[in-house]
Amino acid sequence: MVPLTAPTPSEETLQLDLATLTVREVNHFLHHELPRRGSRRVEILHPQGRHNLAVGLTCEADVHICGHAGYFVAGMNQLAHVTVHGNVGWSVAENMMSGIVRVCGSASACAGASAHGGLLIIEGDAGARCGISLKGADIVVQGSVGHMSAFMAQAGRLVVCGDAAPGLGDSLYEAVIYVRGTIHGLGADARLEPMTETDLGQLRALLERAGFSHDAGEFQRVGSARTLYHWNADAHHHYG
Repeated sequence: MVPLTAPTPSEETLQLDLATLTVREVNHFLHHELPRRGSRRVEILHPQGRHNLAVGLTCEADVHICGHAGYFVAGMNQLAHVTVHGNVGWSVAENMMSGIVRVCGSASACAGASAHGGLLIIEGDAGARCGISLKGADIVVQGSVGHMSAFMAQAGRLVVCGDAAPGLGDSLYEAVIYVRGTIHGLGADARLEPMTETDLGQLRALLERAGFSHDAGEFQRVGSARTLYHWNADAHHHYG
């Protein structure tokens, strides 16, 4: 299901092989050498679950990680398009600012944590706390998400094409969640809200960008009830 071999390289493709290079050497090349070259497509071979690959990119590169990767893949991404042809560990696209990160497999916990902008696409499932403290990015998950997803999400959108585990949207601020499958439990201050025509239009556009063909009309919207915005002295016993 998940291609673990490198795509067929073209004359304009650069290949970096982690069988002979270190993660530091690969990231140094992506940061300092790649912006000066004409080629913008890079394939990272034999990642073997290594961590911190393709972090902090700030140029419009097209980076393909050809296999499974570890935690903090494509963290702090700006402008680049990073595709992982496998599964990833914790915090993929953490603090992403712009660009696109696509995971062709599944992601572990905290995918897209604190992401400010850009688009994170996960073709499989995502673990717990997907979109935690989301600050403006869009996350589209083809499968299901784990517990406490979108916890304290402040801005942006989380689209779940599968099911959502308990605690969804706990302490939600202005972010919006769309779920196609079963919601197994909402977190504090999260509530189901009517889908508007604006919601449907934005959701269709996100699904199209992600390459998923689901009907936007099948999704439910989860938003914030905004009861946690201010301290309520009369309800202090409910806090904590």
